[in-house]
Amino acid sequence: MLDLGASFLASVSRDPAALAVVDGDTRLTYAEWYRKISALVAGLDALGLKPGDHVLTLMMNRWENASLHWACQFAGLIVTPLNWRAKGDEVDYVLQDAEIKAVFYEENTREAVENAPSAVGLPAVSAAELVSMMQADAPEVAPRASAEDWSLMLYTSGTTSRPKGVPRRHRAERAGAVAHVAQNLYRHGERTLGVMPLYHTMGVRSLIASSLTGGAFICLPRFSAARAIELIEGEKITNLYLVPTLYHDLIHDEGFSPERVESVTKLGFAGASMTDGLLKKLDALFRPELFVNHYGSSEIYTFTIEQDAVAKPGSAGRAGINQMIRVVKLGAGSPDERAGVGEEGEIIASLKGDESFEGYWKRPDADAKALRQGWYFTGDTGFFDADGDLFVTGRVDDMIITGGENVSPVEVESCLSLHEQVAEVAVVGLPDERWGKIVTAFVKRKGNVSEEELDTHCRTSGLANFRRPRRFVFVNEIPKSPVGKILRRMLVAGEYGPERTLEADQETQ
Repeated sequence: MLDLGASFLASVSRDPAALAVVDGDTRLTYAEWYRKISALVAGLDALGLKPGDHVLTLMMNRWENASLHWACQFAGLIVTPLNWRAKGDEVDYVLQDAEIKAVFYEENTREAVENAPSAVGLPAVSAAELVSMMQADAPEVAPRASAEDWSLMLYTSGTTSRPKGVPRRHRAERAGAVAHVAQNLYRHGERTLGVMPLYHTMGVRSLIASSLTGGAFICLPRFSAARAIELIEGEKITNLYLVPTLYHDLIHDEGFSPERVESVTKLGFAGASMTDGLLKKLDALFRPELFVNHYGSSEIYTFTIEQDAVAKPGSAGRAGINQMIRVVKLGAGSPDERAGVGEEGEIIASLKGDESFEGYWKRPDADAKALRQGWYFTGDTGFFDADGDLFVTGRVDDMIITGGENVSPVEVESCLSLHEQVAEVAVVGLPDERWGKIVTAFVKRKGNVSEEELDTHCRTSGLANFRRPRRFVFVNEIPKSPVGKILRRMLVAGEYGPERTLEADQETQ
C-alpha cells in the first residue's frame, strides 16, 4: 500500500502540469509544488527533525500549511495540528502530551506559542520562514515513511476533559481519502475550496483527496462568506465540503446568488447535523448533482454515507465502503446488545475498517471506555429505520430525559428550523423540579416571531407533544465550536440570556 509521500509523488507523475494549489497570488502546478515541498523537507532536516518526531502546527489554511503537511508525509514526521485559536495553556498541554520536537506558527498564533512554557528551547518556525525554506534549491525528495508509519495526530475537542490525541497511520489516512473520492463521486481535476481547517479531519481529507484526483486545492485561510463566493466564482470551484454553519452563512451573504456558484456540482457536509430547512434551501439554490451527508469522526473517518441527502432528510445513510456499523442499546457493555428497528441507542463502528484508528495517545482510560471487542463506541445516539438507513439523533450526553421520555435535540431543532422566521436554533434540557429536564429552545430569529407562534408551529408540525419546547430563549448568536458544532454545554450552563419563557401549560407532556 502506498504511503502518503509516494501517493503525492504518483500524482506529480500523472499530472505534473495540472494546477495543484492556489492561495492568493500563489499558483503552483504539481511539479512546481513538489519542488517546493522537497526544499521544505531539506529545511526540516536542517532543524534536526527525525522520522517519527511530532511537530506542532498552528496555522490557518495557508499554502504554507498545506505544503508543510505534505513535507511531513515525505519526511516521516507526525503532523500534530492544533486549532489556530488555541491559547497558551492549550498549546502547552499538547507540547507536553505529544512530546513535540518543533513548532510551526504564523503571526496570529505567535502569542500563544510565546505563552506556552514548554515551547522554550524548541525550534519555532514562522510561516514566513517556511516560505524562505521553500525558495532554496534542493534535490527531489523520496518518500521516507511506510504505509504503516504514523502520519498525523489530531486532537479531539475535549468538551468534558483534556483533549485526546488520535494518532493515524499513513494507510488509514490514504484509505479515508480514497473512500472520500469514491463516496463523493469526484472526477479528475476537481477544484476544492480548502476552507475546512487542517487541524480537522474534514480539512485533511479534502487536501489528500484533491491530490488523488489531480485537482486543485483553493486555500481560504479563514472563512468569509463573501470571499468564499469570490473564490467559487473566480476559481470555478466544483465541490464544497463544509459544516452546516458555513453553508448557512454562505447562502445568507448579501453577495450570494445561484449564478455566482453555478460551477459547484457537488455538495457535501459533515461535522454536525443539518436542519431540514437548510437542506431544502441549499438544494433549491445549488441544484447539485450530488448532495452527500457524511457521518464520521476523527477516530474513524467514515461511519456512514447518504448520497442523496435531500431525498431522505435527516438520514445518515448506510455504512461507508470501509466500514460496518451497529446501533446497540443505551448503556450496552457489549457490541452484541443490538437495538431494534426504530429503537434509539448508541452507534458503534467496527475497528477492522481501513480508515480506523487503533487507540488514543497515552490514554488507556479512554481506550477502555470507547474500544470494546473490536468496536468503537462513538458516544452518538441514533437508530435504524425500517429501510436500514441510520438516523443520528445526538450525543448520549445530550439526550433530554423529560418526565421519563427521551427527547433528541436534533429532532426538535429540525422542526423549528422549518419556520421561516427562525435563522438558527439549538435545543437543550434545562433542570426542572417537576419534569427533571425541560425541553428548551434557544432561537436566533430572522424577524419578530413570538414564543406563542413557535409553539403553534411545533403543535401543527407533527412533533410529539412531549418533545415540544416548554421554554424559548431568544439569543443573538448560537454558540458553536470553530467547526460549527453547537456548544450545548454553554447553553446548559446559563451563559446565554436573558431568558424569555413560554408558560408551561397544565396538560400532561
